[in-house]
Amino acid sequence: MVTNSMELRFKATLKNESLARTAVISFIESLHPTAEIVGELKTIVSEAVSNAIIHGYHLDASKDVYVKGDIEDDVLSLIISDYGQGIKDIDLALTPHYTTRPDLERAGMGLTIIESLSDSFKIRSVINMGTRVMVTKKIVSAEEKVTDDVGQ
Repeated sequence: MVTNSMELRFKATLKNESLARTAVISFIESLHPTAEIVGELKTIVSEAVSNAIIHGYHLDASKDVYVKGDIEDDVLSLIISDYGQGIKDIDLALTPHYTTRPDLERAGMGLTIIESLSDSFKIRSVINMGTRVMVTKKIVSAEEKVTDDVGQ
């Protein structure tokens, strides 16, 4: 059962990447996440949002990026989506150091980083219809972490 949910829509400009990060971190604040979880989620959101803006929309600030979050117990489910150009070859896009925007000096590690920091990771994309990145992340609370550390 979902205990809380949020939706956010914002213009596809890199200035709004921090808005998305802040919104997601504020959304999970009641779960008292560890600093490590906060850092990992900030990275996940930053990478997914910047991919939507840069690759999905080619920096077209007239378009919108969407972030949807659900909390069930202590698990955050996030969907970051755009209605941009889509990904032609998802397997290739998941290859470390692959980028469609070498002109912007992109490292090509965004999806790899998202996948490595998430508990589950899925990506769906349709050419000229957009991309949806779906992740889940268990939110370990600072209180849980202290209890676990003391018990070891």
